[in-house]
Amino acid sequence: VTDATGGEMTKEGEDYIAAVNGNDLVLTIDSTIQGIAEKYLKQAVEENECSKGGNVIIMNPQNGDILAMASYPSYDLNSPFTPTAFYADGWDNLSNSEKSSRIYQMWRVRSVSETYEPGSVFKLITASVALEENITGTDISNDFYCSGVEEVYDRKIQCWYYQAPYFSTHKGQSLRQALMNSCNPSFIQLGKRIGAETLYKYYHAFGFFDKTNSGLPGEQSGIFHALNEVRPVELATMSFGQRFTITPLQMCTAVAAIANDGYLVRPKIVKSMTNTDTGEITEFTTTPIRQVLSSQTANQVKSMMQSVVTDGTGKRAQVEGYAIGGKSGTSEPTAGNENAGYVTSFCAITPIENTQVVILVTLYDPTGSSHQGGQTAAPTVSNILREALPNLGIEPNLQ
Repeated sequence: VTDATGGEMTKEGEDYIAAVNGNDLVLTIDSTIQGIAEKYLKQAVEENECSKGGNVIIMNPQNGDILAMASYPSYDLNSPFTPTAFYADGWDNLSNSEKSSRIYQMWRVRSVSETYEPGSVFKLITASVALEENITGTDISNDFYCSGVEEVYDRKIQCWYYQAPYFSTHKGQSLRQALMNSCNPSFIQLGKRIGAETLYKYYHAFGFFDKTNSGLPGEQSGIFHALNEVRPVELATMSFGQRFTITPLQMCTAVAAIANDGYLVRPKIVKSMTNTDTGEITEFTTTPIRQVLSSQTANQVKSMMQSVVTDGTGKRAQVEGYAIGGKSGTSEPTAGNENAGYVTSFCAITPIENTQVVILVTLYDPTGSSHQGGQTAAPTVSNILREALPNLGIEPNLQ
């Protein structure tokens, strides 16, 4: 008698291993908040004609608890091998391997298993680095200048505001104004001041080079240029969140660090585990990772985020009675991959002080009337928070 490799087996017969009862898990997910997130995400995908769907993450930044994590299109958990309409297109003409691939794609937790270009939401990271390194302040008049186009090496990078027929420009701006206006030229100038080496040091500190270790299957980490390959164009595009990819959970976790007075904590989706035989309960406590920013810098960034919502590109994320801070994001497809479409997003925090909620809405390939994050994802954030905050027991806090 030999084994599969041809080696001699000295023991014959079978060993019987008795079944063991599984453990009970208590998730951090709040079922009410999850339902609210799913409802408004579905509405956003349909209204904005997002051909590739979308996702939502809602976190408590203080302890890393994931309160909701929704994807659309989703599927029936009671019939996991039945493709939903989104995945069933041409089903009968697919091979068995193609059908299996489609089913696995349907099951994926997109917030952790797919990377994307975060776009201008990432300007929060660039701004945080600049303030922490004392490279600029929040309200220095005319610290940056937007002429509509920034020339970088062999190409010209245009500001979204510089469009026909008016070709308007932001002109002189402070950092707060540049963030409120989501001005690419200003952040290109800021990225150049900071430098790639310093940016990469903070990218590591924020966790973009590592998986978040949330416990969810299939988790990916960020994909960046090697530091020695970062040239002027790469430095410019990184400064406003393009030409690299991260997962939505990485982006949400990094903003949660800003919201949590500069402390990065590990996101988690399991609160406790109970041994069903012994009754022993294992609690999954908060795991602090590191302090990324000083509390002073974090508060400065949160103040600018509030200005984005009150007076900038994030006005549609406002919720009556609540102080909301946020940042919109819009990333365009790379040359040669135009079919991928735009990715629009909005990340928000509330309250501004003692922040208890961070939310990130990401929409893939909106083909409706707009492909701007402030027009598509921001209203979705507003809808979710308007209903979710009272359910979380968070009272109106707008001063």
